[in-house]
Amino acid sequence: MTNRDRLLGLTVVLLWGLNFLAIRVGLNHFPPFFFAALRFAVLAVPALLFIPRPRIRVRWIMLYGIGFGILQFAFLFTAMRVGMPTGLASLVLQSSAPFTVLLGALFLRERIRPVQTAGIAVAVAGMAVIGWDRLEHATLLPVLLTLAGGLGWAFGNIGARLAGTESPGVNPLHLMLWTTAVPPLPMFALSAFAEGPTTGLRALADSFSVAGLPALVALSYIAVLATVVGTGLWTYLMGRYPAGMVAPFSLLVPVVGIAAAWVFLGEVPTPLSLVGGGVVIAGAFAATSNKPRTAEEHAAVVAPSPTAVLVASGRPAAGRAGALASRGRPDPGSKS
Repeated sequence: MTNRDRLLGLTVVLLWGLNFLAIRVGLNHFPPFFFAALRFAVLAVPALLFIPRPRIRVRWIMLYGIGFGILQFAFLFTAMRVGMPTGLASLVLQSSAPFTVLLGALFLRERIRPVQTAGIAVAVAGMAVIGWDRLEHATLLPVLLTLAGGLGWAFGNIGARLAGTESPGVNPLHLMLWTTAVPPLPMFALSAFAEGPTTGLRALADSFSVAGLPALVALSYIAVLATVVGTGLWTYLMGRYPAGMVAPFSLLVPVVGIAAAWVFLGEVPTPLSLVGGGVVIAGAFAATSNKPRTAEEHAAVVAPSPTAVLVASGRPAAGRAGALASRGRPDPGSKS
């Protein structure tokens, strides 16, 4: 991964870490399912009207939208509404990292090494510590709901990865914006059924007041900065690199989320939760780590192939290698 793309990953970390503060502010005003639908609806309408549909199969857009949009936020918002602390939610949601590795191995045939298996086991142990601590202080249900949200996020990651693999040149921002069209209708329907047909509408009307202004600011932050910018960058990285290489960035989000909740909301995490969180991050880091390149592999990456030289000079490359290079894909027979 290039240094530029690492900086993009850290930008996502900052935007998503502060996003949990915005979620807390929004949930103090909106019911969770309606709030989840609203955050995507404000983007879906202009996306469908003005953004051309990416040239990928609809199934990958649906998988991305259902996993990242519906499952993740339906469970996460509900968990935070029923008592999940803001900072702890940012931590437990990072269970998506080991979930992504497991789903990548299952559906994308990405190889899991022994150290990754051990890392997943350590991360699970850390989650058990957090669950035990929550049982001591409150209830386990919010933790389980947040874990379900992490699994939903992992399915969304797989959808983004498949979309990027199928069409390497796909515009990541266009892909992300089109996925926002998936959650609104199901989430509005769920809100009407579970929260009442007029509850969300009344909350929306009340938000256009001095008292409701923080909720509108929170909605704007979530929609524009966290979703358009943050998720757009994340989609770009997921389409460019293996899922296991990108997922570790999400492990830094709790550092920002817990610190922000501590400073702005006065949420002081318990020592046992911090210990469990450290175990989770260590295990998830191991689960999503990549094997260092050998000297031969490094040389193959640094040294341009003859095909790449031909393409760079403007001369056509012959055969299968030329066709693949013209699409930005390496020849399977080359060491790159």
